[in-house]
Amino acid sequence: MINGDSMQVYRDLEVLTARPGEADTAAVRHELYGVIGAGDAYSVGRYVADAAVHYKAAREAGAVAIFVGGTGLYFRGLLEGLSPVPAIDPAIRRKWRDAAAEDGGVALHDALRVRDGEMARRLSPTDVQRLVRALEVIEGTGRSLDFWQRQPGTPVVAEQDAVKLVADVDRAELYRRSDDRFRAMVKGGALFEVARLQAMQLDPGLPIMRALGVRPVIAYIEGRCSLEEATVRAQTDTRHYIKRQLTWLRRNMISWKAIDLFEMKRNLPLDDIFN
Repeated sequence: MINGDSMQVYRDLEVLTARPGEADTAAVRHELYGVIGAGDAYSVGRYVADAAVHYKAAREAGAVAIFVGGTGLYFRGLLEGLSPVPAIDPAIRRKWRDAAAEDGGVALHDALRVRDGEMARRLSPTDVQRLVRALEVIEGTGRSLDFWQRQPGTPVVAEQDAVKLVADVDRAELYRRSDDRFRAMVKGGALFEVARLQAMQLDPGLPIMRALGVRPVIAYIEGRCSLEEATVRAQTDTRHYIKRQLTWLRRNMISWKAIDLFEMKRNLPLDDIFN
């Protein structure tokens, strides 16, 4: 089992990201779960490189590699490859990361609008990590990140070797499950996890700080809202995320085979599912 979720790679949020527990990891080998520190801005590029290593190892061992997760860009990187963006001078990278820390997203967005209007239109002033990437690429290569993203990459998993399955669950059922799950997370230690994360005093622009539930729980810890208010906000944020994910799936995974809850619960033979 190889992780395909951008938040489950972080070791500091086991409960809040619903990372597989000890029983799951004892039954089946799991890779790329809880391996990245909170202060690390893990990227799609790094994920694809890391996943390729584990995929190759599974193939060489004669095992079936199963990628599981909900981060669509990870799966796109595996199946389509990544844009061949040249390596960026470390000094340029430091320049824009320092600018992000000192000036914030709005200033970065203004700078990007001057240099690369197309990417500025696509990105929000709050999306600091991607703003930094767009700025360093336009300065380091002389071409827009949009140009590089339109160049073909090399897939990690060949199309003919992939069986592509997507869980088809009713939206109302997903909403109900996510609401129940967050309350269970609170009871299961999510508050302590976020308190430890807050104590690290990390850059709020880091990916882990955008994990669902982190900001509402921090607001509760800091006394800016009640636990119930934090819970409702986290549940609402999750519902909005579910809606965006379903839209993305319909647009980008239309060719994938949908497996509904009934089929998943019946434990059908693999041949019945894959064919």
